[in-house]
Amino acid sequence: MKKPPPPVRPEDEAVPGIRLEGLPGTSLSSHNSRVIAPNVALELGLAPAPRVKLLARKLGFDPVGITSAQPFSETEAVLVDRIRQGLMDGLPWFHESRVRRGCNPDAMLSGARSIISLALSYDTPEPATPDGDNELRGHVSRYAWGPDYHKVMERRVKTLVQGLQEMGGSARFYVDYGPVPDRAVAARAGVGWHGKNSNVLTTRYGSWVFLADIITDLDLAPDRPLKKSCGGCSACIPSCPTGAIVAPYVIDNTRCISYQTIENKGPIPRELRPLMGDWVFGCDICQDVCPVNHHAKTPGDSAFAATWIEQSRPDLQALLGLNEEDFGTRFRGSPVRRAGWAGLLRNACVALGNSGSRAAIPALSKALAHPAALVRGHAAWALGRLGGASALDALDQALLDEREPSVLEEIILAMAASGIPSLRGPAKQP
Repeated sequence: MKKPPPPVRPEDEAVPGIRLEGLPGTSLSSHNSRVIAPNVALELGLAPAPRVKLLARKLGFDPVGITSAQPFSETEAVLVDRIRQGLMDGLPWFHESRVRRGCNPDAMLSGARSIISLALSYDTPEPATPDGDNELRGHVSRYAWGPDYHKVMERRVKTLVQGLQEMGGSARFYVDYGPVPDRAVAARAGVGWHGKNSNVLTTRYGSWVFLADIITDLDLAPDRPLKKSCGGCSACIPSCPTGAIVAPYVIDNTRCISYQTIENKGPIPRELRPLMGDWVFGCDICQDVCPVNHHAKTPGDSAFAATWIEQSRPDLQALLGLNEEDFGTRFRGSPVRRAGWAGLLRNACVALGNSGSRAAIPALSKALAHPAALVRGHAAWALGRLGGASALDALDQALLDEREPSVLEEIILAMAASGIPSLRGPAKQP
């Protein structure tokens, strides 16, 4: 008698099986469960679409929906128009040809007939702040508290794809990458509906979900879109401090705090810096104010849970002291790596400048000698925003030492913002 395979652990490499516990037609229970290969699960007498959903839910996906592989013509027209309006500026990979391909599933899988939309909640509790904690802390978007969601989801999706292959189908999948318009897919598949902040809202989890899509040539019975909407609620629109939600369902990417702290690899526009608060990676403001999210009480997947306060509310001064090696070690396997070392420290400078606390001045003064001009420039801005004699002394000394024109400009503007001109004037260029 063969020894049964080990339990599926989604955080490990994909295992070609799923856990079945107490399913109709089986004698398994929570006290007597094992991993069964997908082909065995498919012998339970279910129709193809319910079989797929069963496999998906046992892998942790919820909600799960299915739609046809018909083109997303309306979505294509909307996205192309937004590109032409400049609302997607700063994302060079988001171009018209990508949109046109993604909105036509057959272009990604010849003979495509169905798309499976998968959601996975990341709404997990935030770790408690230690008693007596007086550190200046920033905010990290909830989705980035845990490990890289792409890897966690990919392992599970691959197992589901194997199940589809054993049903005789071909499949291609995407986990929040590739050209597929995943929010449009989710809406048409009945997974959720479009929120005015452009996120997909689900009934049980609100907008705190990751999305993945599987395009297949299997003919699966489609679900109907939900008959839900935000109605007259527009709480998210005025809540955005930078005014990035320019109209219901329309985002100006260049004004979004998430874009500025993650995708933008250069200087953050000066007019936006005071509006960004203490966000150092992403932003959840438009989700935090959403009534649907307030009523979403179902816990998210524990794979994405933070285990210590630094994952959700990092010490800003400690961030600013990270060298490149420390950054790589601390954020290995984390979505935060995407911001890059200099980018994250740039964000920390802005957050410290917005803190209003002159306790940050020593750390910011030290950052004026950072090897990255991007960090030096934003440290200068932050010192100018905080003001005070010690900040001005640091700026005046930096003006003498600095050679990079962009940083010199930041220093001069920072000193002018404090109302005190430089005592030395800019250093002579070599």
